[in-house]
Amino acid sequence: MRYFLELAYNGQNYFGWQRQPKQLSVQEKIEFCLSTLLREEINIVGAGRTDTGVHAKKMYAHFDFDGSLTDDFIRRLNSFLPEDISVTSIHCVAPEAHARFDAVKRTYHYHIYTQKNPFTTTTSWQIRKPLDIEKMNEAAKYLIKKADFGSFAKLHTDVKTNICTVYRAEWIQIEKDFFCFEITADRFLRNMVRAIVGTLVEVGLGKITPSDFNNIIDKKDRKFAAASAPPQGLFLVEVLYPENLFIL
Repeated sequence: MRYFLELAYNGQNYFGWQRQPKQLSVQEKIEFCLSTLLREEINIVGAGRTDTGVHAKKMYAHFDFDGSLTDDFIRRLNSFLPEDISVTSIHCVAPEAHARFDAVKRTYHYHIYTQKNPFTTTTSWQIRKPLDIEKMNEAAKYLIKKADFGSFAKLHTDVKTNICTVYRAEWIQIEKDFFCFEITADRFLRNMVRAIVGTLVEVGLGKITPSDFNNIIDKKDRKFAAASAPPQGLFLVEVLYPENLFIL
Protein backbone atom coordinates (compact mmCIF):
# COMPACT_ATOMS: atom_id res chain seq x y z
CA MET A 1 0.00 0.00 0.00
CA ARG A 2 1.10 3.56 -0.59
CA TYR A 3 0.94 6.18 2.15
CA PHE A 4 1.33 9.95 2.10
CA LEU A 5 2.92 11.67 5.09
CA GLU A 6 2.08 15.30 5.84
CA LEU A 7 4.93 16.74 7.88
CA ALA A 8 6.76 19.84 9.06
CA TYR A 9 10.35 20.52 10.06
CA ASN A 10 12.82 23.14 11.18
CA GLY A 11 15.72 22.77 8.76
CA GLN A 12 18.35 24.47 10.90
CA ASN A 13 20.15 21.24 11.84
CA TYR A 14 19.91 19.51 8.46
CA PHE A 15 21.74 19.63 5.15
CA GLY A 16 18.47 19.90 3.26
CA TRP A 17 15.68 17.45 2.61
CA GLN A 18 17.38 14.95 0.32
CA ARG A 19 19.48 12.06 1.62
CA GLN A 20 23.19 12.55 0.90
CA PRO A 21 26.41 10.85 1.94
CA LYS A 22 28.09 11.94 5.19
CA GLN A 23 25.54 14.72 5.88
CA LEU A 24 22.37 14.54 7.97
CA SER A 25 19.17 15.16 5.99
CA VAL A 26 15.48 15.31 6.89
CA GLN A 27 14.75 12.41 4.54
CA GLU A 28 17.35 10.19 6.19
CA LYS A 29 16.00 10.87 9.68
CA ILE A 30 12.40 10.08 8.71
CA GLU A 31 13.41 6.94 6.81
CA PHE A 32 15.36 5.69 9.81
CA CYS A 33 12.41 6.18 12.16
CA LEU A 34 9.89 4.61 9.75
CA SER A 35 12.15 1.63 9.07
CA THR A 36 12.68 1.04 12.78
CA LEU A 37 8.99 1.22 13.68
CA LEU A 38 7.79 -0.85 10.70
CA ARG A 39 10.72 -3.31 10.94
CA GLU A 40 11.62 -3.16 7.26
CA GLU A 41 13.56 -0.78 5.03
CA ILE A 42 11.36 2.17 4.11
CA ASN A 43 12.29 4.71 1.43
CA ILE A 44 10.33 7.95 1.08
CA VAL A 45 9.87 10.32 -1.86
CA GLY A 46 9.31 13.99 -1.02
CA ALA A 47 7.21 16.60 -2.80
CA GLY A 48 10.41 18.54 -3.43
CA ARG A 49 13.91 19.24 -2.17
CA THR A 50 14.62 22.01 0.30
CA ASP A 51 18.17 23.27 0.67
CA THR A 52 20.39 23.27 3.74
CA GLY A 53 18.80 25.29 6.53
CA VAL A 54 15.43 25.75 4.80
CA HIS A 55 12.25 24.95 6.74
CA ALA A 56 8.88 23.41 5.88
CA LYS A 57 5.56 24.12 7.55
CA LYS A 58 3.82 21.68 5.24
CA MET A 59 5.65 19.03 3.23
CA TYR A 60 4.44 15.72 1.80
CA ALA A 61 6.26 12.48 1.15
CA HIS A 62 5.09 9.03 0.11
CA PHE A 63 6.26 5.54 1.00
CA ASP A 64 5.16 1.97 0.33
CA PHE A 65 4.35 -0.53 3.06
CA ASP A 66 2.49 -3.83 2.63
CA GLY A 67 0.46 -3.58 5.77
CA SER A 68 -1.94 -1.41 7.72
CA LEU A 69 -0.89 1.21 10.23
CA THR A 70 -2.26 1.25 13.77
CA ASP A 71 -4.39 4.12 15.03
CA ASP A 72 -1.58 5.36 17.26
CA PHE A 73 1.11 5.20 14.57
CA ILE A 74 1.42 8.99 14.20
CA ARG A 75 1.90 9.36 17.96
CA ARG A 76 4.51 6.61 18.01
CA LEU A 77 6.33 8.07 15.00
CA ASN A 78 6.38 11.58 16.47
CA SER A 79 7.71 10.29 19.79
CA PHE A 80 10.59 8.67 17.89
CA LEU A 81 11.34 11.59 15.56
CA PRO A 82 13.54 14.47 16.82
CA GLU A 83 11.86 17.61 18.16
CA ASP A 84 12.49 19.54 14.94
CA ILE A 85 10.47 17.13 12.73
CA SER A 86 6.78 16.34 13.15
CA VAL A 87 4.20 14.32 11.22
CA THR A 88 0.68 15.76 11.25
CA SER A 89 -1.23 13.15 9.23
CA ILE A 90 -0.93 9.98 7.17
CA HIS A 91 -3.15 9.24 4.17
CA CYS A 92 -3.62 5.95 2.35
CA VAL A 93 -3.57 6.68 -1.41
CA ALA A 94 -3.70 4.90 -4.73
CA PRO A 95 -0.54 2.94 -5.67
CA GLU A 96 0.23 5.32 -8.54
CA ALA A 97 -0.02 8.50 -6.44
CA HIS A 98 3.28 10.39 -6.33
CA ALA A 99 4.26 13.08 -3.81
CA ARG A 100 6.43 14.96 -6.29
CA PHE A 101 4.90 14.46 -9.71
CA ASP A 102 1.24 14.82 -8.68
CA ALA A 103 1.75 18.18 -6.96
CA VAL A 104 0.11 20.96 -8.96
CA LYS A 105 1.15 24.02 -6.92
CA ARG A 106 3.70 24.86 -4.26
CA THR A 107 3.89 27.95 -2.05
CA TYR A 108 6.90 29.37 -0.25
CA HIS A 109 7.21 32.17 2.29
CA TYR A 110 10.35 34.16 2.95
CA HIS A 111 10.66 36.16 6.20
CA ILE A 112 12.61 39.40 6.60
CA TYR A 113 13.00 41.56 9.70
CA THR A 114 14.29 45.10 9.36
CA GLN A 115 15.09 45.41 13.08
CA LYS A 116 17.25 43.18 15.25
CA ASN A 117 15.16 40.41 16.80
CA PRO A 118 16.95 37.80 18.93
CA PHE A 119 14.02 35.37 18.64
CA THR A 120 14.03 35.07 14.83
CA THR A 121 17.71 34.80 13.92
CA THR A 122 17.27 31.18 12.76
CA THR A 123 13.97 31.75 10.92
CA SER A 124 14.46 35.03 9.04
CA TRP A 125 16.87 37.32 7.24
CA GLN A 126 17.61 40.35 9.42
CA ILE A 127 18.59 43.22 7.15
CA ARG A 128 18.22 46.14 9.61
CA LYS A 129 17.74 48.66 6.82
CA PRO A 130 14.50 50.21 5.53
CA LEU A 131 13.07 48.48 2.47
CA ASP A 132 10.80 50.04 -0.15
CA ILE A 133 8.13 47.34 -0.18
CA GLU A 134 6.05 49.16 -2.81
CA LYS A 135 8.96 49.05 -5.25
CA MET A 136 9.62 45.40 -4.38
CA ASN A 137 5.99 44.53 -5.13
CA GLU A 138 6.13 46.51 -8.36
CA ALA A 139 9.10 44.38 -9.40
CA ALA A 140 7.54 41.13 -8.16
CA LYS A 141 4.62 41.57 -10.56
CA TYR A 142 6.98 40.87 -13.46
CA LEU A 143 7.41 37.31 -12.18
CA ILE A 144 3.79 36.48 -13.00
CA LYS A 145 4.25 37.62 -16.60
CA LYS A 146 7.31 35.46 -17.27
CA ALA A 147 7.98 31.79 -18.01
CA ASP A 148 11.76 31.24 -18.19
CA PHE A 149 13.50 31.74 -14.83
CA GLY A 150 17.04 30.86 -15.83
CA SER A 151 18.28 34.05 -14.13
CA PHE A 152 17.29 32.56 -10.78
CA ALA A 153 18.31 28.94 -11.37
CA LYS A 154 21.18 27.22 -9.62
CA LEU A 155 24.01 26.60 -12.09
CA HIS A 156 25.26 23.18 -13.17
CA THR A 157 22.18 21.13 -12.32
CA ASP A 158 20.50 18.36 -14.32
CA VAL A 159 17.25 20.34 -14.76
CA LYS A 160 16.07 20.11 -18.38
CA THR A 161 13.96 23.26 -18.43
CA ASN A 162 13.78 26.58 -16.57
CA ILE A 163 10.13 27.08 -17.46
CA CYS A 164 7.80 27.70 -14.50
CA THR A 165 4.37 29.26 -14.08
CA VAL A 166 4.21 31.74 -11.20
CA TYR A 167 0.65 32.36 -9.97
CA ARG A 168 1.36 34.74 -7.08
CA ALA A 169 4.32 36.83 -5.94
CA GLU A 170 3.76 39.47 -3.27
CA TRP A 171 5.38 41.09 -0.25
CA ILE A 172 3.12 41.38 2.80
CA GLN A 173 3.84 43.52 5.84
CA ILE A 174 3.00 41.41 8.90
CA GLU A 175 4.29 43.84 11.53
CA LYS A 176 6.12 47.16 11.46
CA ASP A 177 9.49 45.47 10.95
CA PHE A 178 8.38 42.03 9.70
CA PHE A 179 7.83 41.33 6.00
CA CYS A 180 6.83 38.10 4.27
CA PHE A 181 7.28 37.30 0.59
CA GLU A 182 4.72 34.80 -0.69
CA ILE A 183 5.23 33.04 -4.02
CA THR A 184 3.18 30.26 -5.59
CA ALA A 185 4.12 28.34 -8.74
CA ASP A 186 3.58 25.00 -10.41
CA ARG A 187 7.26 24.17 -9.85
CA PHE A 188 10.44 25.80 -8.58
CA LEU A 189 14.03 25.53 -9.72
CA ARG A 190 16.78 24.84 -7.20
CA ASN A 191 17.62 28.00 -5.26
CA MET A 192 15.00 29.92 -7.28
CA VAL A 193 13.09 31.56 -4.41
CA ARG A 194 16.22 32.64 -2.56
CA ALA A 195 17.70 34.13 -5.75
CA ILE A 196 14.47 36.01 -6.43
CA VAL A 197 14.33 37.35 -2.87
CA GLY A 198 17.97 38.41 -2.95
CA THR A 199 17.36 40.37 -6.14
CA LEU A 200 14.09 41.91 -4.92
CA VAL A 201 15.91 43.13 -1.82
CA GLU A 202 18.28 44.98 -4.16
CA VAL A 203 15.18 46.75 -5.45
CA GLY A 204 14.01 47.49 -1.91
CA LEU A 205 17.39 48.99 -1.05
CA GLY A 206 17.34 51.21 -4.13
CA LYS A 207 20.31 49.52 -5.80
CA ILE A 208 18.25 48.53 -8.85
CA THR A 209 14.83 49.56 -10.19
CA PRO A 210 11.78 47.39 -10.89
CA SER A 211 12.58 47.84 -14.58
CA ASP A 212 16.10 46.54 -13.94
CA PHE A 213 14.56 43.50 -12.24
CA ASN A 214 12.43 42.85 -15.32
CA ASN A 215 15.53 43.05 -17.51
CA ILE A 216 17.36 40.60 -15.24
CA ILE A 217 14.57 38.06 -15.76
CA ASP A 218 14.79 38.53 -19.52
CA LYS A 219 18.57 37.87 -19.48
CA LYS A 220 17.89 34.23 -18.46
CA ASP A 221 21.38 34.12 -16.97
CA ARG A 222 22.14 33.64 -13.26
CA LYS A 223 25.13 35.98 -13.30
CA PHE A 224 22.88 39.03 -13.73
CA ALA A 225 20.78 38.41 -10.60
CA ALA A 226 21.88 39.22 -7.06
CA ALA A 227 23.29 36.82 -4.48
CA SER A 228 20.78 34.42 -2.97
CA ALA A 229 19.05 35.34 0.26
CA PRO A 230 20.21 33.24 3.24
CA PRO A 231 18.38 29.93 3.71
CA GLN A 232 16.99 30.35 7.21
CA GLY A 233 14.26 32.77 6.13
CA LEU A 234 12.68 30.34 3.64
CA PHE A 235 9.66 28.14 4.41
CA LEU A 236 7.77 25.68 2.23
CA VAL A 237 4.21 26.34 3.45
CA GLU A 238 1.87 24.54 1.05
CA VAL A 239 1.82 21.76 -1.53
CA LEU A 240 -1.44 21.32 -3.44
CA TYR A 241 -2.64 18.13 -5.10
CA PRO A 242 -5.71 17.20 -7.15
CA GLU A 243 -8.77 17.02 -4.88
CA ASN A 244 -9.27 13.29 -5.45
CA LEU A 245 -5.70 12.25 -4.61
CA PHE A 246 -6.46 11.39 -0.98
CA ILE A 247 -9.76 9.62 -1.75
CA LEU A 248 -9.23 5.87 -1.90
